[in-house]
Amino acid sequence: MKVLRTILRSAPALVLLLMAALCFSAGGLEHLLHLSATQTDLSARFLSPSLHHPFGTDALGRDVFMRLLYGGQVSLTVALAAGVAAAMAGTFIGMTAGWLGGNWDALLMRMTDLLIALPGLPLLIILSALDLQKLGFSAAAASSPHVSLYKIIALIALLGWTTVARLARARTLSLKEADYVTAARALGVSAPAILRRHIFPNLLDTVLVATALSVGNIILTESVLSFLGLGIQPPLPSWGNMLTNAEDMIWEHAALTIYPGALIFVTVLSFNFLGDRLQQAFDPKAQR
Repeated sequence: MKVLRTILRSAPALVLLLMAALCFSAGGLEHLLHLSATQTDLSARFLSPSLHHPFGTDALGRDVFMRLLYGGQVSLTVALAAGVAAAMAGTFIGMTAGWLGGNWDALLMRMTDLLIALPGLPLLIILSALDLQKLGFSAAAASSPHVSLYKIIALIALLGWTTVARLARARTLSLKEADYVTAARALGVSAPAILRRHIFPNLLDTVLVATALSVGNIILTESVLSFLGLGIQPPLPSWGNMLTNAEDMIWEHAALTIYPGALIFVTVLSFNFLGDRLQQAFDPKAQR
C-alpha cells in the first residue's frame, strides 16, 4: 500500500489519471457542454477556439475537443488492453519456461527469440492489412470500426509479449531456487500452488514495470498504424487517425495536428516516467 500511495502521488500518475478521467467521461461532457464529436456542420468548418468550441472545429465542423476525448478513449483502451493481454501471455510463458526448464524452456525461448527477430512494425503493417473477409468475417463485420479496434489490440498483444516473457523467465529461474520454494516443495505443495503463491507475487513488480513502459510504445504503434490508415478506422476517432485526417491541412490549420500530437507525446512520456517511478518504488536500494 505504501508503494501504491507513492506512485499515485507522482506527477506522471496524476497526469494519466486526469487524462483518463476526462477521456472516459466524454459522453457526459458531450451532453453537459452541448457539443458533438460526430455531428457535422459544414457552415462551422475550421472555427477558431472559443468558449463554445474550446479547441475549434475540424474540416467537417465537428468539435475538436470532443473528438480528442473520444480519440483518447480509443487510444488508451488499445494501449491498456493490449499491454495487459501481452503482459499476461508473457508472464504465463516466462513462468512456464523458467519453472519447467529443460526442453520446454528451450522450445518456448526459441519461439520467443524467433518472434523478437522478426521486424515488429512491418509485420504489424502486413497483418493489419489482411482482408478479414478472407478469414471468414462478414463484409459488415470486416468494415466495422469496432472490429478494427479489436484487431489492433489482438495483433499488438500477439507480438508484444516477448519482453515480459524473458523477464518473467529470468525471475522465475532465480525464485525457484529460493529457500521458501524448496521448503514448499519438500512439504509436497503442488507446482501450480507454488507458482501462484510464491513465484508470481514476487515477480509481479517486474511485470508491472515492464507493462508500464510498454504502454507508451503501444500508443505510438497504434498511432502509426492509424496514421497509415491500417489502424482504427473512421468514424471511430483515435489520436492517430486524427493526425491522418489533418495531414493535408498542416500548413493552413496546424492546430489540428498539434492537438493530437501533443496528447500522444504527453501520454507516452507520462507512461515512461511512470515506469521509472514504479521501478524506483519497488527497488529498496533506490528508496534510500
